[in-house]
Amino acid sequence: MDRYIAKELTMPFLFGVGAFSSIGISIGALFELIRRITESGLAITLAAQIFLLKLPEFIVLAFPMSTLLATMMTYSRFSSDSELIALRGVGVSIRRIITPAVVLSLLVTGLTFVFNELITPAANYRAAITLEQALKSERPPFQERNIFYQEFQPASDDPAAQELKRQFYARRFDGTTMHGLTILDFSQKGLNQVVSAESANWDVESNAWTFYNGTIYVVAPDGSFRNIITFETQELQLPRTPLDLASRTKNDTEMNIAEATQQLELVRQSGDEKMIRRWQIRIMQKYALPFVCVVFGLVGASIGVLPQRTSRATSFGISIVIIFGYYLLSFITNAMGEVGVLSPFMSAWLPTLLGLAIGLYLLFRASK
Repeated sequence: MDRYIAKELTMPFLFGVGAFSSIGISIGALFELIRRITESGLAITLAAQIFLLKLPEFIVLAFPMSTLLATMMTYSRFSSDSELIALRGVGVSIRRIITPAVVLSLLVTGLTFVFNELITPAANYRAAITLEQALKSERPPFQERNIFYQEFQPASDDPAAQELKRQFYARRFDGTTMHGLTILDFSQKGLNQVVSAESANWDVESNAWTFYNGTIYVVAPDGSFRNIITFETQELQLPRTPLDLASRTKNDTEMNIAEATQQLELVRQSGDEKMIRRWQIRIMQKYALPFVCVVFGLVGASIGVLPQRTSRATSFGISIVIIFGYYLLSFITNAMGEVGVLSPFMSAWLPTLLGLAIGLYLLFRASK
């Protein structure tokens, strides 16, 4: 029985992976590549390479959807062909019948996690670099101009609020040296400083910045200049974070969990609570996404075993509605997490936990 059900689940699953990934990559990448070919002169061979590199991202997104489609189509056919009645007639319970679907969901969950950690981030990063090199020739792996960094601290009159502690700006960065720097420093109570310098380097040994040919303006609380200091060389104890931000080019889709965690630690140094929450949510979502396969597998099987006579087209339509509802809820909880209404954990996991609860309820009903 298990071999038979597994065989029946395999073909709809593979069909779903092909169908959903084709739709996704057409909307998300293919049309943009065609526009690049016609408007920017992107070579067709490079476009094909980028297309293949972007494919794992959409295959991963198709895994949960395909699991839902496969379980719903297979068990709906079993129900309409009275095969479920035959199995139950010889004493096989509904829970035992959908066990192969749950096992398939767990296998796809593991496969999704492997893709998200080992394949998709590296492929996305390589696709981005390939496109940038094709359109902008040799683009250096760092931000060249207008590096901004803001650091926050608890407000003196309200510890729950935040106020600007330090703002760092560099006009240009060549990979080792920053040029045209201006730093506003409000870290000392009653004493504000403005540092202006031609250039600066990060000194690894002293763990500090060395500024060259600059001026330090010490500003009193009433706005008057208390002191003006010019220097040829000056070492300042400022965070290394601006250099890290200028050197980093990856976004969250190009990072695995370890890299995203490193980025979170980098962002924590700024004290920007909104950005910290955003990265915490992204990391939680990397854990939560694979388990959507279990939710969809359980929901699809539980709906499929209900007494009904539905065609494959109907099952496909119901799957689309469920998928749309799930991802709409995910979008809402993500927005609520970023504004602080939900914790990062609940923002990422609430749709999965809610879907799991619905799946268990449907299974309980179907088992009666």
